[in-house]
Amino acid sequence: MLNGLEIILLCLVCQAAASDLAWRRVPNVLVLAGLLLALALHWRLGGGAALLGQALAGGTVGLLLFLPMYALGGMAAGDVKLMAMAGSFVGPAQALQLGVLSALAGGVLALCWLVAARCRGTVAEGMPYAVAIAVGTIATIALAHG
Repeated sequence: MLNGLEIILLCLVCQAAASDLAWRRVPNVLVLAGLLLALALHWRLGGGAALLGQALAGGTVGLLLFLPMYALGGMAAGDVKLMAMAGSFVGPAQALQLGVLSALAGGVLALCWLVAARCRGTVAEGMPYAVAIAVGTIATIALAHG
């Protein structure tokens, strides 16, 4: 059974994916609210600094995993911030797993994006990577319960 943190995280990443699909952007207010909520809930549920440290470490892992792709121009800043927010919910170990699964989902999504653009006779631009992060998050949570 999913816990409250997981349900909130799934709602946030699905909202980010929907926003990225519709407007090609992940709202900063969504990411910031999610990050603050994750920190507050870890503090409250964990009884203090122990789980808060896990949340901060998870956010850092999430940020550092995708920051190089942003620096190379292969990803938007909103996607990097979304990954940091997701990492703050799951902690560092699961943030690493979430990053790997999101990258795999992103590869599949990129291939589909290219094929769809080719079939339309257009150039593939601006892939909504928040969708891949949402898929990676769903997979990470499913694996934790499976």
